[in-house]
Amino acid sequence: MDQKKVIVGMSGGVDSAVAALLLKEAGYEVVGLTLRTWVSSTGEESRCCEIDSARAVCRKIKIPYYTLNCLQDFEEKITQPFVRCYCNGMTPNPCVLCNRLIKWQHLLHMADILGAEYVATGHYARILPVKNGRLTVQQAAFGEKDQSYMLYRLTQEQLARTLMPLGRFSKKEVREIASQAGLPDAQKPDSQEICFVTGGRSYADYIQENADISLPGEGNFIDENGKVLGRHKGIIHYTVGQRKGLGLALGTPAYVKKICAETNEVMLGKEEALFSRVVLCEDLNYMSIPELQEGEGIDATVKIRYHHKGEKATVVKDGKDGARILFDIPVKAATPGQSAVFYDENRCIIGGGIIRDVVF
Repeated sequence: MDQKKVIVGMSGGVDSAVAALLLKEAGYEVVGLTLRTWVSSTGEESRCCEIDSARAVCRKIKIPYYTLNCLQDFEEKITQPFVRCYCNGMTPNPCVLCNRLIKWQHLLHMADILGAEYVATGHYARILPVKNGRLTVQQAAFGEKDQSYMLYRLTQEQLARTLMPLGRFSKKEVREIASQAGLPDAQKPDSQEICFVTGGRSYADYIQENADISLPGEGNFIDENGKVLGRHKGIIHYTVGQRKGLGLALGTPAYVKKICAETNEVMLGKEEALFSRVVLCEDLNYMSIPELQEGEGIDATVKIRYHHKGEKATVVKDGKDGARILFDIPVKAATPGQSAVFYDENRCIIGGGIIRDVVF
């Protein structure tokens, strides 16, 4: 069999390092590539493009290594929309968009230039064929590291040329493989925050330092009846479900129920006020099935955030590019701007979309 060439996206972390190692051991011709996506005003790199670490790994496993400058594309498609989304009262998930619009787009571009059939990443997920001829992403074998939620926007064309060698491993096993191979940073801790919010800053700090538009100013905290409860410092500082950092003494715990960007108000309520059964989505991407027709519905398990375990629901096509999700039991703190991802009974992605609104 001819040796197949694969371009591995190298972040500088242990996961992509082990992905590259496993593919080389499996007989692939492996090339490492780091996408340079973001640099702060002080020269600090994104945690997804630690070039020195990635280069050291490629030198260790003796594969070619390249970098690709994606700074402008990342700013236009990821960081600028991130800022605008918060200013519009929503809570975005930039990793979801980055995977489709930046990582896979540029990895495949370089694959075409270098004559590679495949691209690969260190994501914990698996790509499977479906009986209808399509491809889908299945949750990782070990749920604690499953990253399928972040991949639901990938296209059929992108999936057809992608390898994900870590889908059957636990994080512990990956670190053991790295240690046994003597790879640098085998015990490097996982990054938990947004890759471009660095140096111990909050996302609100980032927005204030990098916004190229006027930011919303102070406004009112209100209750569910519209009664003014106090003043907030700007809607970019809050997200649905938040309890801490409100700066209010109401005598009972209060949570952010809704951010009303049009009136510059933040609605507060008790914890039970965060639960809803109906969530509206837009900008859908279908993975394991063709696009639904208007009014057509499917049963699914739906995750409304990365760490949500998922709940059973009915998903119905609603409008040109929307869906209405009716949960069997109420879900807590569904948040506009986040993604709702639909899974079938085999833990495979059916599709997903961006949460537009919540019906209480």
